[in-house]
Amino acid sequence: MFSLIASSYPTSKSVKEILISSLAAGILVYLFLIIFQPFGTENFHHPYKYLILFPYTLIFGTAFFTSNLCVSRFKDWNIASELLKIIVILFLGSILSYFYNSLFISHVTLSFENYGYMFLYSLALGIPISAIYILSRYIYLKNTHENITRNMAPQPIETPLNSTKTILKISVNTTELIIPESEFLCVQSMENYCTLYYLDNNQVKKLLFRISLSNILIQLQTPAIKRCHRSYIVNLGKVKDLKGNAQGYKLILPEMDFDIPVSRSFISIIIPQLQQLKK
Repeated sequence: MFSLIASSYPTSKSVKEILISSLAAGILVYLFLIIFQPFGTENFHHPYKYLILFPYTLIFGTAFFTSNLCVSRFKDWNIASELLKIIVILFLGSILSYFYNSLFISHVTLSFENYGYMFLYSLALGIPISAIYILSRYIYLKNTHENITRNMAPQPIETPLNSTKTILKISVNTTELIIPESEFLCVQSMENYCTLYYLDNNQVKKLLFRISLSNILIQLQTPAIKRCHRSYIVNLGKVKDLKGNAQGYKLILPEMDFDIPVSRSFISIIIPQLQQLKK
């Protein structure tokens, strides 16, 4: 249960996507109101009833748009954060809905008690709609990752021709390693130490350095060697396959006995680079 809540969750990357998803959420609220007519809506009679209910679309759509626009700046986002965002959206929507209902529909005196009822109504209305919203976004991300993976999987990624000519020199204190780029595999960071994996006579070797990942990246980075995670640097030219799901991507190097994760914040750098190397 806790692992699911901590799972990565997508944030919208463009204003257009935020606008479309927020409008869809607002329309869901409107459809729910006119189809099921909850909370006494069926007893509300007016020749322009459906037109009067339409502002609830704008109210909740605006709440979704504002919240999504704010969280689009965050790189690390998970389901727990998304649930908290939904609660904030329902809170904002309930306040706006309360003022709209009290001032323009019911014409009742403003009070905390009446707002309490509106907040409960908003929760009852918003929870099923939010569940649909969260699930659909999660499925959308999963399908997006799988489609990109399928498009890249059929052909192995070839090592750039010039990688065999590039020489890497890694120096840390009294330890020095000089290898061709074509023999470098990856670097894994653990606290203040980095383990460098490379090939020596087609055998995987590893060397432990006391150095930060950012400092070793300064010595290693080339067009094919990139940081892909807060704990990993990888030679993209050695990547032979890619797999992904709603949690993100993992790079597969046949020489390694573990997969290398790609953080969501690095996807926009790593995936285009892999696609370029594939061509």
